[in-house]
Amino acid sequence: MKRCLELAALGLGKTYPNPMVGSVIVHNGEIIGEGWHHKSGEAHAEVNAVASVKDKSLLKDSTIYISLEPCAHYGKTPPCSELIIKHQIPNVVVGCVDSFSEVAGKGIEMMQKAGASVKIAVLEEECKVSHKRFFTFHEKNRPYIILKWAETIDGFIAPLEQEFGIPFWITSPEAKKLVHKWRTEEASILVGTNTAEKDNPALTARLWVGNQPLRIVIDRKLRLKNSIQVFDDSAKTIVFTEKHKDNIESTEYQIIDFSNFQSEILEQLYKRNIHSVIIEGGRKTLQSFIDANLWDEARVFVGSANLEKGITAPILNTKPKFEEKVSTDILKWYSNGAKY
Repeated sequence: MKRCLELAALGLGKTYPNPMVGSVIVHNGEIIGEGWHHKSGEAHAEVNAVASVKDKSLLKDSTIYISLEPCAHYGKTPPCSELIIKHQIPNVVVGCVDSFSEVAGKGIEMMQKAGASVKIAVLEEECKVSHKRFFTFHEKNRPYIILKWAETIDGFIAPLEQEFGIPFWITSPEAKKLVHKWRTEEASILVGTNTAEKDNPALTARLWVGNQPLRIVIDRKLRLKNSIQVFDDSAKTIVFTEKHKDNIESTEYQIIDFSNFQSEILEQLYKRNIHSVIIEGGRKTLQSFIDANLWDEARVFVGSANLEKGITAPILNTKPKFEEKVSTDILKWYSNGAKY
C-alpha cells in the first residue's frame, strides 16, 4: 500500500477532477504490475496496473492493492470493479473507502458479490491524506483550501509602500521555486485586488514543469487595469466582482454577493468542479478566509530579514504541525483540525 501511495503521488495536479490513485498487483510475494491514474479521462490506476502485467494468467492467483476503492460507475471510463471481476483477481486490498456518492462502498460490494476477498482500511489514514482534496470537495461541497504567505522574522508580509509591479521578496530563490511547484499541484490560485495591483503577479508556474492553475482574482469594484499580468491570456482567469463586465479572451467576469464573498467564491468554484485552491494573499484576503474558518492547511515561510514596520502577517490561532528548513527560510505547516 505504501507503494500505491508513492505511485498515486505521481499524478498530483494532473488528475482533476478525479482523485490520484495508485495500484500494485502482487503474485507469490512479488510485484508483477503497477499503475497510477495519469490524467482525467485516461485509464485509471487499476487499468494501468493490469495492463502492465505481462502474463495475465497470473491474475487469477494474485492480490491487487489500490489506495482508493475501485469505482463502480460508468464515467469517462468503465468501472474498475468490473475489470477486477473480469480478470478474476481473487484478493483485493483497499486503502480507504471512496466517500463519493457514486461509489461509496458500491465497488467493494460488487467485487464481494463476485466472490473476491476484499480487505479494507489498510494504511487508511495515509490514504485519506492522499485523497484529501477529492474527499473535501465531495464531503464539504467546496475546494480544498491552502493558505500560503511569507513573512519576516518580525511578522510583516510587505512594506507599507512599494513600487507598482515590484514584489517585496522575503524568501530565498529556493522557496520561490517550491511555491511554483505547489502551483502545479493545485487546481487554482487566488489573490485579492491589492496583491494583483501592487505586485502584478503572473500567478503561473514558470519555475516548474506542470499544469498551470486557474487564476482567480477578487476585484469587487473592477479597479484592476487590463494591462496587468493576470490578464495576459497565458492561463485562464476568473474575476469575482459585483459589477458587470463582458468576458474577454481567457478572462471571465463573475458577479457575486460580497456580503459573504468567501462562501460565494467557494460555491462558484465547486460548481466549476475546482477541487483545490491555493490562496496567496494579501493579508486582507488571507485573514478573511481565516476568520471565516474556511481553510484546511496553511504554509507559511519565515524569511531571515527584519522589516521593523509594514503590513502585518495574518494571524492563525493555532500552532504549526511541523517546521522545516528551506534554504535560509523556515517553512511552517499548519492544519485547521482536518481529519485528512
